[in-house]
Amino acid sequence: MADRVIDLLVPGVASARQQDRRPILVDATLGMGGHSQLMLERFDDAIVIGIDRDTQALELAGQRLKTFGDRFIAFHGTYDEILAALGTAETEAADGYLYDLGVSSYQLDERDRGFAYSYDAPLDMRMDPTARFSAADVVNDYDQRRLEQLIRRFGEEKFARRIATAIVARRDEQRFYRTGDLVEVIRGAVPAAAGRSGGHPAKRTFQALRIEVNEELSILRDALPAALKGLHIGGRMVVMSYHSLEDRITKKAFQEQATSLTPPNFPVELEEHAPVIKVLTRGTEKPTEQEIADNPRAASAKVRAIEKIRPTRSNG
Repeated sequence: MADRVIDLLVPGVASARQQDRRPILVDATLGMGGHSQLMLERFDDAIVIGIDRDTQALELAGQRLKTFGDRFIAFHGTYDEILAALGTAETEAADGYLYDLGVSSYQLDERDRGFAYSYDAPLDMRMDPTARFSAADVVNDYDQRRLEQLIRRFGEEKFARRIATAIVARRDEQRFYRTGDLVEVIRGAVPAAAGRSGGHPAKRTFQALRIEVNEELSILRDALPAALKGLHIGGRMVVMSYHSLEDRITKKAFQEQATSLTPPNFPVELEEHAPVIKVLTRGTEKPTEQEIADNPRAASAKVRAIEKIRPTRSNG
């Protein structure tokens, strides 16, 4: 699937070359640097800016990509900090953006990070290890109503009330420090039949905690308009999401900019009312069976892509 995603960026790179500009691409979710490597290999004249809040990932990706020299620029931050990231390449706009949302395979595989519910680890879930706020803070300090709301909203968990009640009852006796303890409490709160039919009983709660700790959805809401503003005309943006909450935000952001603001029955479409982007994907593109076989974690991926066709609106 990675190759298909990179293919979507090709016209943006071609547009930069036609204007005698050196192509600049942004890997907004650097991780271990796999997508950045594909970009750098595919587009041998391009500069790639890799953004990640995870200092460990930045270090590992930097080692992986050091052979590309100054064509790769690492930026420590979140992917809504577009202007600052672009500034590292002394530019205000890029020719392509790639967002591969959610937790990375590296983070899932690092046991001490606490992202996975399949084994015991510290109750952490911070994408930025230097941040102070962790999943343990949420589980131990949020009141029952707030816990229930975030598990329902961010985890889309129908047993949110039962889970929140069980968490509060347990922490009144002993605070939570390990993922294994939390999984045990969730397993006891979710009906066994639901666990058998709906996957691991802790999956949705862990998703909710991770989103809350890392402010993933609020950052995404800010990131997409910022990236669209910092995209050259002819440039492209690709977003890979893995759950409906991310996809809804992406769909809404793209629809707003792909829709004309011209009033109904108005005889002329003014330039400032015209769509800013063209949507390239019909709905969402999903991985093929072979791509899922190659990377099982890509099974839930949804891809949306756009091309910028006009300057960003000043009126919405």
